[in-house]
Formats: sequence, C-alpha cells, structure tokens
Amino acid sequence: MTLPDADPTLFRLLLGRFASGVTVVTARDPAGHPVGMTATSFASVSLAPPLISVCVDQQAETHRALRAGGAFVVNFLAADQETLSRRFAALPSAERFVGLGHRFSPAGIPVLDGALAHLECECFAAHELGDHTLFVGRVTGGTAGDGRPLLYYSGRYSALAE
Repeated sequence: MTLPDADPTLFRLLLGRFASGVTVVTARDPAGHPVGMTATSFASVSLAPPLISVCVDQQAETHRALRAGGAFVVNFLAADQETLSRRFAALPSAERFVGLGHRFSPAGIPVLDGALAHLECECFAAHELGDHTLFVGRVTGGTAGDGRPLLYYSGRYSALAE
C-alpha cells in the first residue's frame, strides 16, 4: 500500500519546527564566476572519510556550478549575518558578491568574511531526489572561529541566547 504525499502546506509547517543552522554554499560556475546560495539543508554524513551533505534546488545557478565543478565551500553564518543570508537568498546571482568581503580557498572558491566556520569540499557524490540534488562533499579543509550561529526556525531567523 502506498500512502499519499503530505499536503505541501502541512509539510512546510512541519519542517519549520526543525531549527537549523544557516549556511551559504559557494562555488565557481564553468566560466569561473563566483556563485552562492543560502542553504539550511546541511548535514554531517561521515567521519571517515569526512563527508557532509547539502541539498540544492535543481533550478538554482549554484546547482549548475556544483554539477559542473568539483569544489565548493560551505560557510556557516554567525548570528550577526542575517543580512548576508538574505542577500544570497534574494539578490540576483550576479549581484551577490558585489562589494562583499571574501577571500579564496586553496581551490579558488569564495570564503565569506565573518563566517563562524567554513568547510572546503570536493564533490564526492550527487543524487537527484525530487526537485533537489543531494550533493555529498568530502571535506578537505576549513577554519573555525568563535561566536554564536545564525539559526532559522519557523520561518524566522534567530540566534542562541547567551
């Protein structure tokens, strides 16, 4: 017996009850231009080898870059970076890096200034699932700083209380 899918409105409501950290995934498109997008669908997968996953909408420009390239960076946003999250969620792709503080990883992928941490990754696997692709990245490096993370819960940004 196959049960019907959950109602889309109910599904979104239920998922909204899961607090998640906010990340910006960055890469380079086939022409070498930096691309990036806000993503809350991030998870650690394995310690040996060190693997993470991120789900990306197949219509997103960042999806095309991840499919074409091998390297990407996952930037964990700090509590004071809500504006940065909104920038990578709403601005046209060509404007997202204009005037934005960043440096480049050894693989040439943008790393955002002020991020709480970042993971440098090589694409390990990609699995098309519905309208998204689950990208699995093998972590090759990164940095971690101090501070509080930016969180997303029930359709709103939040931060951990001190």
